[in-house]
Amino acid sequence: MGYLKTILGLAVFAAMPLASALQAVPAEPSAHAVQAMLLAAAWAKERVVAVGDHGVVLVSDDHGRSYSQARAVPVSSTLTGVSFADASHGWAVGHWGAILASDDGGESWRVQRLASDQDRPLFAVHFFDSRRGVAVGLWSLVLTTDDGGVTWTERTLSPPPGSSRADLNLMSLFVDGHHRLYATAERGQLLRSDDQGQTWRYLDTGYEGTLWTGAVLPDGGLLVGGQRGTLLRGSADGRSWQRIALDSRSSITAIAVEGGQVLAVGLDGLQVRSGDGGRTFAASRSEEGASLTAALPGGRDGPLLFSRHGVVGLASP
Repeated sequence: MGYLKTILGLAVFAAMPLASALQAVPAEPSAHAVQAMLLAAAWAKERVVAVGDHGVVLVSDDHGRSYSQARAVPVSSTLTGVSFADASHGWAVGHWGAILASDDGGESWRVQRLASDQDRPLFAVHFFDSRRGVAVGLWSLVLTTDDGGVTWTERTLSPPPGSSRADLNLMSLFVDGHHRLYATAERGQLLRSDDQGQTWRYLDTGYEGTLWTGAVLPDGGLLVGGQRGTLLRGSADGRSWQRIALDSRSSITAIAVEGGQVLAVGLDGLQVRSGDGGRTFAASRSEEGASLTAALPGGRDGPLLFSRHGVVGLASP
């Protein structure tokens, strides 16, 4: 569970005021950057951008065959999410509530937000275009922007059913073909927004654990993954859910959908594949057994995979 603990990172200290605000320290160049734990990846048109531990940002211009480290990243804290609106404009989020922006395809970054006096990490970010974006994180933290991140507005969530306060950790974001935005969360909750993150409603999957990731299937149905080998398939409206039986207790950390091909990956090298759009699945494990942390559809030979030990299947120089 090392990866999952890292995602939550310093959550035990979250919202604890510090004696003084920490000063951001830029990420250092490293010859071993491709071996850093990578937690999220996105396409900037034809370029791959991956982010992770110690503020590492990697870019690839050959569809993931080789990577180089970004020139300038102003923080060395863990980055947990990344999203690009086009080939140039991207955003990354992470610990200390950091939101970074890039105008050059991920080569250099600047701070848009840093709450270093109170560590309330952000875990995911999604931009609909170069102006409208959403970031989510610890204890129901939701931030939205409609000016490309120049300003961010915190949105107040209503408490989930059966609770007196909104205090769920929001772990990932994904969108469907109608631009509806979904956030996976604790206690088996999936949140949906039809207005770019301004308001949300809860969809109860019937599961009681944390949902780490989700995606939309080719038929419009929903697929979410969570703790202890939990993989759930739901209807497009999120009202009916079915658990997919897996002979594994390894947590699902990422899902990639491309055409009728669906891949869910997880800890201990778990890979769960479907070739029929998510109707049936078969599970296997990579020979290395490294915990997989991100899967990016669109690679030339299938989804690009990332792990707690860095890039998976990196071609030799």
